[in-house]
Amino acid sequence: MDSKPSKTPNAREIAAQIRDDIAAGKYGPGARLPGAKGYAKKLGVALMTVQRAYGQLAEEGLVEGRPGSGTYVVDPVQGEPTAQQTAASFRDIHAELVRVTAQLADLTKRVAKLEESKGRD
Repeated sequence: MDSKPSKTPNAREIAAQIRDDIAAGKYGPGARLPGAKGYAKKLGVALMTVQRAYGQLAEEGLVEGRPGSGTYVVDPVQGEPTAQQTAASFRDIHAELVRVTAQLADLTKRVAKLEESKGRD
């Protein structure tokens, strides 16, 4: 998110963008995320929106807040996946969920058509 988007993002969308940035290596282990106040201003959202996004990423184990210092990408524990690997996994799961949801919608339409044609017989 290098420039102000035309649509104001919500916390979920901000978290998704940062998750993608982590997966792509833009923010490596130990990297500090943009300050919440400045980032909120840049995106044109409330500070609380960015804080919620950072909180979501913290719940996922990708980042940690350090009081008075900022929010940082976690350094992995030996033998544990890195934040980059975890973020990439989340991205892959999301893509698969989108694919399955589209297939389910298609199947639902097909079943409705079959039921409609059966009713005409």
